[in-house]
Amino acid sequence: MNVLAPIKFEEFKSGQRVQQYQYKSFAPTRINREWYWEDPLINTLLEQASRALAELDAFTLIVPDVDLFIQMHITKEANTSSRIEGTQTQMDEAVLEAEQLAPEKRDDWAEVRNYVQAINEAIVELETLPLSNRLLKRTHEILMQGVRGENKTPGDFRVSQNWIGGSGLKDAAFIPPRQGLVPELMGDLELFWHNEHIHVPELIRIALSHYQFETIHPFLDGNGRIGRLLITLYLVNKGLLRKPSLYLSDFFERNRGSYYDALTRVRESNDVLHWVKFFLQAVIETANNGKQTFESILRLRREMDSLLFAYGKRAENAQTLLKHLYRRPAITANDAAALLGVSHQTASSLLKKLVTDGVLVEVTGYQRNRVFFFDRYLELFTS
Repeated sequence: MNVLAPIKFEEFKSGQRVQQYQYKSFAPTRINREWYWEDPLINTLLEQASRALAELDAFTLIVPDVDLFIQMHITKEANTSSRIEGTQTQMDEAVLEAEQLAPEKRDDWAEVRNYVQAINEAIVELETLPLSNRLLKRTHEILMQGVRGENKTPGDFRVSQNWIGGSGLKDAAFIPPRQGLVPELMGDLELFWHNEHIHVPELIRIALSHYQFETIHPFLDGNGRIGRLLITLYLVNKGLLRKPSLYLSDFFERNRGSYYDALTRVRESNDVLHWVKFFLQAVIETANNGKQTFESILRLRREMDSLLFAYGKRAENAQTLLKHLYRRPAITANDAAALLGVSHQTASSLLKKLVTDGVLVEVTGYQRNRVFFFDRYLELFTS
């Protein structure tokens, strides 16, 4: 393996534009090498980001049944990351079943649910295998099944030229590397993830990796979602997170212009320093927000446990129902009856009691097939 020379942030050259037939594609510099920098702000942000990440991870040890709540983090990420790509699904819709939505909303909903499945299966895979291009391809295949882009070679790196922005190659905002370079560049990226012969902090590696992935744009569609998911998969794989509890899509969506500008500045002005600072700030803010969400979950759970303690014989069923709602905060009377193994009338009575006590709200206004939301819990992931 050729060992590339160490590279300094301040002296980085991002790549070059290469003339193709009627356009110029961008060939990025390979990144599997030692990295260093002079700017002391990087060190400060890196320390703050590492501390915030560790504090967030600690919550996954102290929150009981934390996997219930992780599923809502995953649903929020799936919804937000998909919304960046143009879907219109809202969080209260993302937790419903397809048949509970208007037909015109089901296509966007399917993209969100694919993303949830893709995350869950990738996290299970990481329990036995390291992060790899093979895993990204499998995740991409799940993401694109049966939705827009399903005809764009799901699960395979592209074998044709793609572009970003504009209607075609002639007016594109950015043209990634030609397809023949994709295997080599993605191979270099995978080596970078696991190269033990270089001394680069993990948060710096994944900051550079996200930029590089989005620049390579290895798939014909779905690159943004897979590239953002890569961040979480990397942190779990490297042991910085025990559970997939940190997702940057919310930060990227709220700062969408700055996000795209930071990536573009690397390609056009070699300004990798600006990108890394932006990325570390995203980790700091997102991890701190995540800690506040877990604190709010703990407070709400204590309040619910205290309330349900007074439910007498119905307390056990109410607790079972609540556990389901922590994972997916919407339910119908039929679903509740099936979950609890009770009659429809018994389930409806329990749901009515929970509405009276302010735990659930019913927003459809239907007489039949009503949907009940655990609204206060859902708000923790939408505020």
